Amino acid sequence: MKPKILIIGACGQIGSELTFKLRSIYGNDNVIASDINPANLDIAKPGLFEIIDAQDYASIKACVEKYNIDTIYLMAAMLSATGEKFPMKAWDLNMNSLFHVLNLAKDKFIKQVFWPSSIAVFGPTTPSENTPQHTITEPTTVYGITKQVGERWCEYYNQKYGVDVRSLRYPGIISWKTQPGGGTTDYAVEIYHKAVSQKKYDCFLSENTKLPMMFMDDAIKATIDIMSADAKAIKLRSSYNLAAISFTPKEVAQSIKQHIPDFKISYTPDYRQDIANSWPKSINDAAAREDWNWKHDFSLQDITKEMLFQLNKKCNTAVP
Repeated sequence: MKPKILIIGACGQIGSELTFKLRSIYGNDNVIASDINPANLDIAKPGLFEIIDAQDYASIKACVEKYNIDTIYLMAAMLSATGEKFPMKAWDLNMNSLFHVLNLAKDKFIKQVFWPSSIAVFGPTTPSENTPQHTITEPTTVYGITKQVGERWCEYYNQKYGVDVRSLRYPGIISWKTQPGGGTTDYAVEIYHKAVSQKKYDCFLSENTKLPMMFMDDAIKATIDIMSADAKAIKLRSSYNLAAISFTPKEVAQSIKQHIPDFKISYTPDYRQDIANSWPKSINDAAAREDWNWKHDFSLQDITKEMLFQLNKKCNTAVP
């Protein structure tokens, strides 16, 4: 039996690519994309699309009943940098949407939930190198606070009500298909766009700011892998550490210069530098690798080659 899937926040950076992948696996009619507005017509056209406000329980429930949904991927969220500008809006969106979906599962309207957490749950008191699965989580951003609290609620709903909820602590995600969505790690997406369009980039983080990162293809693979794993293999119902590689803006620039020798980078750290300084430099994701056989595919060199190729192709320019 194929799952009947609803993706809430399908027009976002991860949601849009997750929608494409899930439809390629389960078929257009079994994956309903939704967002607060139909901003991404490429998502709306190939399959079913519904306008849903993630904070509106009634509209989510109505969609679940209309399509006999059994699985929800809750991808709607306000990210770290944007959340610092609108803290109460970030809290309301990130928490209310989670409660709505968890309660639908508790009341047996749906069978399975995916909810993304983030490395933002960590803070300056967390060990910054090889950050373990179980460690101090004292986040300094509203986004991180919502993810920390959300993890606790996911585990609670699993233990108290038997809700099959699964979660990943995403690192920074890099993709050529969608624009950055207001996160602190977005420099690692912007830098490639600027390298192709202007051959220069002014980075909002300092050159040696090391952060955990991942190519979108790996993030999508991890999401689908954890959701398709046997329930007995999912031993953590809060959220799994997830890792691929860690690098600095300087290292990204050096990898770009291998393809675009005259690329220039400058550094003008802003308020996002303080956020980045509070996050880990590298992540230990041994639990994910042991429990459900997670492994990543893309190195920094692989990412740079693919990003530049695809962005040049998108801009109808020659591949460097």
